[in-house]
Amino acid sequence: MSLKSKITGLILAGGRGTRMGRVDKGLQPFRGATLVEHVMRRLAPQVATVVINANRNLPQYQAVVDAAPVLPDYLDGFEGPLAGLQIGLQYCPTELLLTAPCDSPFLPLDLAERLHAALLEQDADVALAVTMEAEEGAEPYRQPHPVFALMKASLLPQLDAYLDTGARRMESWIKSLRVAEVMFDDADAFRNINTLAELQMHEQASASQPSAPAAPASGDPDAMPVAEAQRIICERITPVAATETRALLHGALDRVLAEDIISPINVPAYDNSAMDGYALRGADLPAAGAPDATFKVIGIAYAGRPCTQTPQAGECIRIMTGAAIPPGCDSVLPQELASHIDGDSVTIPHDAIRMGANRRFAGEDLKAGGIALAKGKILRPADLGLVASLGIGEVTVQRKLRVAFFSTGDELRSLGDHLDDGCVYDSNRYTLFGMLTRLGCEVVDMGIVRDDPAALEAALRKACTEADAIITSGGVSEGAADYTRDIMARLGDVAFWKLAMRPGRPLAFGKIATEADSAWLFGLPGNPVAVMVSFYMFARPALLRMMGAQATQPVMQARATEAIRKRPGRTEYQRGILSTGDGGEPQVRLTGAQGSGILSSMSEANCIVVLREAQASVAAGEMVDVLLFDGLV
Repeated sequence: MSLKSKITGLILAGGRGTRMGRVDKGLQPFRGATLVEHVMRRLAPQVATVVINANRNLPQYQAVVDAAPVLPDYLDGFEGPLAGLQIGLQYCPTELLLTAPCDSPFLPLDLAERLHAALLEQDADVALAVTMEAEEGAEPYRQPHPVFALMKASLLPQLDAYLDTGARRMESWIKSLRVAEVMFDDADAFRNINTLAELQMHEQASASQPSAPAAPASGDPDAMPVAEAQRIICERITPVAATETRALLHGALDRVLAEDIISPINVPAYDNSAMDGYALRGADLPAAGAPDATFKVIGIAYAGRPCTQTPQAGECIRIMTGAAIPPGCDSVLPQELASHIDGDSVTIPHDAIRMGANRRFAGEDLKAGGIALAKGKILRPADLGLVASLGIGEVTVQRKLRVAFFSTGDELRSLGDHLDDGCVYDSNRYTLFGMLTRLGCEVVDMGIVRDDPAALEAALRKACTEADAIITSGGVSEGAADYTRDIMARLGDVAFWKLAMRPGRPLAFGKIATEADSAWLFGLPGNPVAVMVSFYMFARPALLRMMGAQATQPVMQARATEAIRKRPGRTEYQRGILSTGDGGEPQVRLTGAQGSGILSSMSEANCIVVLREAQASVAAGEMVDVLLFDGLV
């Protein structure tokens, strides 16, 4: 097992520092990205996965760090780095945890390796970085850096016990452990950027410093990192305000709740039996070691037809699943555990059940006045049943999002047309139609638009009057006939148009407006695979946000069955087939050729392998992030 696979990286972002104004330190822009992104770029190659601890602006951090988890403290009240460490250890899926603060973008690229070597050599609980510091007129001194530490995940119980005492100092807790200190020569590598003045000073420093971020692998300085683009979209997009009421059986399925569903009743409404058997008083059960007890059956309780008789000592009630617990009873013996049944008597062994067994309490599922379903929930079949169980027949939902889409290109032909030389059938409209329909949008299919500025502008103006969002495919690269970006800039604004990713580098996002209407525009690439990947990574989360939906992307980890080539500096999305390996462990292999025009690779795949910007090539046997199509498609 590689060292990297043993370590989870934790970036401590906290969330109460105000020396840089209202924007968290980790979210401050720095050398083309944010501080936390620079930390992540240097930390990610050293660990299996990265998690962030933050206590405010969680959506912004989530957008910046792509699909990495963002966790708030378990403790209340901004309790400092130990509180962040506690939640990091609780989450940690590996045997070791490596910590770093969000405002130290120069951390060493060999931090994990050197700390791990000391951890093993000294049989320590934690290894932390140390540097020599010098102040003018004074002797140099050793400066420990306890927030740059590698520790065993098994330390969580000791940390919990320490925090339970009310103590919160990182240095004091570290002293209670077996500590290995590792001397690093470059003190600047552990420097924190604490003020806007410091940030500006480092921003203006020479880009040739070792700390400067690498240019995108494409060599294009204008290509924006994926996480930054996702952050911009998240900041700008807001939910559509309009709502409507729908009956459960007429248009509620797959819609987004606009209001919390408050339970008007307890569910279940009364104490009832979890199974068929015999209801009795727990106090009458035979004690351990006592002989079996025989009870007289004095009545029967059905679901919907309760029994009102109250059993006395040595008596019980025959009861069916879901029936109300009879008066005086508190326990149910499953019928298969009775040792003997004879007419109106039943014998119970002394060790058959405990008092209170197989009794479902009123309100056990939902309490009256509690939230049954939260605003933003996409209603699935089970949700309809839950709402119906509360006696509620209709719900308030967000109105359907209207999305217009069209393809651009003189080479495109519609199905049924003659396919001239150099032309192709338009497949993108069909995949976009499927993805938008599956998402629950009201789609406006505008067909194919020619590579003509006037035609494209007319199409965008028309779409703007009919839809909340517009999705185009093709026309956003730097070719002579690619006009979408220029027309976007004329009709509104372009937030970005080129990303450090593969496939799908040309991708435009912005807002266009006419005299009376406006719409968000996603100008996707023209290659079929790039269209789908770009939609899933950028357009889909944005549309869900417009719908007011609570949405996550189902990311998991799997072991690569083969080597995967990758250059650091850009995010790559490769098509994969997830399966179960020996011992039940998830494993993934690529579908083969990964060209952005090979649509069959998406049809064969059941997942996307996500290779983060800072990652290099993956060796066979290493763990990789996998985005499941199940839940997306």
